[in-house]
Amino acid sequence: MFNFMRRGPRAFASKLALSVVALSVGLASPVLAAGKTLTAVMHSDLRIIDPIFTTAYITRDHGYMVYDTLVATDSSFKVQPQMADWKVSDDKLTYTFTLRDGLKWHDGAPVTAEDCVASLKRWAAVDGMGQKLMDFTASIEATDAKTITLKLKEPYGLVLDSIGKPSSRVAFMMPKRLAETPADKQIPEQIGSGPFKFVASEFQPGVKAVYVKNTDYVPRKEPASWTSGGKVAKVDRVEWITMPDAQTAVNALQSGDIDFMENLPFDMLPVLEANKELKIEVLNKFGFQTLGRMNFLHPPFDNVKVRRAALLAINQKDVLDALVGNAKYQKICGAFFVCDTPLATDVGSETLVKGNGMAEAKKALAESGYDGTPIVIMAPGDVTTLKAQPIVAAQLLREAGFKVDLQATDWQTVVSRRASQKPPKEGGWNMFFTNWVAADVSNPIANLSISGLGKKGWFGWAEDAKIEQLKDAFVRASSLDEQKKIAADIQKQAYEQVIYIPLGQYLIASGWRKSLNGVLDGPATPVFWSVDKSE
Repeated sequence: MFNFMRRGPRAFASKLALSVVALSVGLASPVLAAGKTLTAVMHSDLRIIDPIFTTAYITRDHGYMVYDTLVATDSSFKVQPQMADWKVSDDKLTYTFTLRDGLKWHDGAPVTAEDCVASLKRWAAVDGMGQKLMDFTASIEATDAKTITLKLKEPYGLVLDSIGKPSSRVAFMMPKRLAETPADKQIPEQIGSGPFKFVASEFQPGVKAVYVKNTDYVPRKEPASWTSGGKVAKVDRVEWITMPDAQTAVNALQSGDIDFMENLPFDMLPVLEANKELKIEVLNKFGFQTLGRMNFLHPPFDNVKVRRAALLAINQKDVLDALVGNAKYQKICGAFFVCDTPLATDVGSETLVKGNGMAEAKKALAESGYDGTPIVIMAPGDVTTLKAQPIVAAQLLREAGFKVDLQATDWQTVVSRRASQKPPKEGGWNMFFTNWVAADVSNPIANLSISGLGKKGWFGWAEDAKIEQLKDAFVRASSLDEQKKIAADIQKQAYEQVIYIPLGQYLIASGWRKSLNGVLDGPATPVFWSVDKSE
């Protein structure tokens, strides 16, 4: 699928940035002095801290620090017990989950089945796989303090895969009083049962987020594997330091001022790979799909003819060359469900992958009735993997004849603003770009962007009854061949209606000081249990 992949001076910029952080938040606090501290620069600043409220990966990563899951996925793609074991009835209609001993919330209260039922219901209200699971569910209830009973209307083969999915949105468990918060409102506090506790008193968006070891957590006995197994916290404190400037973060990594950097800039990899004090590795071997999403509620993209003109104007090579610029880490791919998988197909993707649609785009736009309404594109400048897409797309759309209002922002503003259904003139938007890990888009049920549920669906709110009917057929399919055919039909419809625009696939490398060991790979990395730090 892909070819996987100087010690520099102590940069004044990185020292200055870290000095400012230290002065503003007190890095030399008593909690820091108490034991090992791991410092990391993540791919984004953390602002939204409710992992059910948003699909943003930084919030998912926060979720894995604080919360745990009933079941989880290992490196063989098998679902394993995590907080609970399970049994399935002979008729495949009843799933019984039994909580393991020793589970406590961070406030000391025991984890109960009622907590977990409420958590599952909140998650399923907004997650694509959760919504589909609930379509097949007759009831879900706590039959005693440790038992969750899920009864189906008819057999459904994706029960465990849904509850154990490794990436956004993850079915994280939280206390009932928090899980009863409507899914479109953020929970008021961060109380989980996971291996780390969130230090709310030290949380400063734009500066840092802090987690400390949960000394009451009882890990499973199995080895850690992806998001499953024993979650053993080996450091006492983890700090996510915000450094929007990639060069500053790279300098800090090389000088030892930080321990870990999630997303390394592609153009700096040769220098970093030559540094004998660093370990450079692709943790997510399955890569990412990058994509553009339009707003179906407001002009001009409420008109499918205008959406098709935009699709014709954009090509993957220009986007990937600007985003990555390294053949080892990028792949042109028109498959909605990821290339080199059983459901991969090139149906409908010709102009995207060949880059030959501009003349047709100009003609289509002229015939679409487009009235010159400016397209508001949100352009985050603080995330390495999201800078290029809006800039390249804006240039191509202008060439096709669109008027474009490219609005510079940061990623957390995009995460907040994309939830607004207001018209662009009132703070809404017309288009934004994002990335999914391959695990989140590898089939029509997991792929949240393929939703046709309208205002009940994902940001952009595409409404398409045919896609939803095909998804129902997909989950009832009895063979892989039948699933392949249905997936191809879904992709054909998605391209015809321009549900979203897949812009290709890429890998990204992480880097850390060799003083760290136990860094885990997987489709939802990084996670910080199992990671130890030598002094």
